[in-house]
Amino acid sequence: MSDVTTDNDVEEAAIVRAAMVRELRDQRAIRSESLAAAFTSVPRHLFTPGEPLKVAYAVDATPIVKTDGNGLTLSSVSAPHLQATMLEAAAVEPGMRVLEVGSGGYNAALLAELVGDNGRVTTVDIDPDIVERAGTFLHEAGYDHVHVVLADAEQGVPMAAPFDRIIVTAGSWDIPPAWIEQLADDGRIVVPLRLKGTTRWIAFGRDSGGGLVSRSYGLCVFVPFQGAGSHTERTVTIDVGVVLRLDDEDLKVDAEALRRALHLPRIERWSGAVFDMPDELALFLLTNAPNMALLYSGQEAVDQELLASSTLKGVPVLLDGDSFAYRAARENDDMSSGYESGVYAHGPAAENVATRYVELLRQWADKYCWRGAASIQYIPKPATPPAPSAGVIAKRHGTVVITWP
Repeated sequence: MSDVTTDNDVEEAAIVRAAMVRELRDQRAIRSESLAAAFTSVPRHLFTPGEPLKVAYAVDATPIVKTDGNGLTLSSVSAPHLQATMLEAAAVEPGMRVLEVGSGGYNAALLAELVGDNGRVTTVDIDPDIVERAGTFLHEAGYDHVHVVLADAEQGVPMAAPFDRIIVTAGSWDIPPAWIEQLADDGRIVVPLRLKGTTRWIAFGRDSGGGLVSRSYGLCVFVPFQGAGSHTERTVTIDVGVVLRLDDEDLKVDAEALRRALHLPRIERWSGAVFDMPDELALFLLTNAPNMALLYSGQEAVDQELLASSTLKGVPVLLDGDSFAYRAARENDDMSSGYESGVYAHGPAAENVATRYVELLRQWADKYCWRGAASIQYIPKPATPPAPSAGVIAKRHGTVVITWP
């Protein structure tokens, strides 16, 4: 098999593409025949030039398109598994008018296949290089009918509205009013929304109050939104290589007190509850206590045994003045997953904060230990926002309310 895409490898690309579709079916990322046909038809390698075919068609590969001067990714082609999952959640049908926010070209081509000759796809991006690239590749792949727009997507694309579906392919901290205004009455928007330091794609439909309510959601990672809708996350440094990431601007953090707590001996408390589905558990923890943030550390802090290895990728941490506790896990053959959930806690109030955290772990295991348990509502302004509570997340243009039945 060739390692690079050439003008002579059309047949080989078709074979690799068919293998990708089979794998996505096996993973249940593709469930509908219409989406399988779209993935079979669109030559993904034309949108990832220079990549080996095995990378272009790898179900979890995310080829980088553009970086800034510091190496930060500005644009990428999303992994087929994630694209398929979000498109299934969008339930795009023939004849629909669809807006894609964030242009790469490939996803727009998939959408063009799904809406057919009687539908219309508009893709918008703020970066001129990305717009030119998307337009070029769509032309080469035979999708000249896709409307490619250079604009700040914060305002949507009013001249092409209303849209039956809006598919956002950039990490968004909020949902601009224009997107809701330009969504058809029975429309659906699928958006990677930043929630308490993590990102979930959420398939929203309209609710009776003029807002949005989730139909489904899942964990994802996307390049952050640029332009007027961009948002810089708040970070607090606790020690060398140890930081907190917070979504709550009003949460008070005493960094020096937490640094002292970090260097005190930790306590361990175990819940007797199963440790499973850490991404879903993280969403539950972050939205069920008001003083929750994400705790990250570098390898040096782990090597020094200041923090556990779970902090390398970020873990929900419960803050209490001069003390904190974060999620842990240990092997336990009595658990269905083989692991038991627990807590590591530091500081003068370690016992108290650990007890509160353990109770959350037990609640999760007893009541909510399945995927998709949360209901996520978006309430736009000027509606009266709900009173502040653990599951209420204030945004620039509205409020996110997360409830657990």
